[in-house]
Amino acid sequence: MQKSNEQSLGEIIKQWLKQSNTEEKIVEVRIHASWAKIMGGDINRLTEKLVYKNKTLTVYLRSAPLREELSMARTKIIKMINIEFDSKVVEEVIFR
Repeated sequence: MQKSNEQSLGEIIKQWLKQSNTEEKIVEVRIHASWAKIMGGDINRLTEKLVYKNKTLTVYLRSAPLREELSMARTKIIKMINIEFDSKVVEEVIFR
């Protein structure tokens, strides 16, 4: 009996995204789009930029007190992001 190498279109697209490193950029764009919803408008206004690489999200903030407060809630923030994406897209958050 011959093996079938048929794949669904969705599986082929996922493979291509992983091989072309496009998947990470897509996740970064989605995090940017969802940040205000996940964290709220006040935190979003004090966020200078977000950088996503290798499942690590680096958040640049304008407020040192906010940076300290969010650092203490790091685990909760990771969980909130991963729930929003229904996948483990972030394993670490760094606040700067």
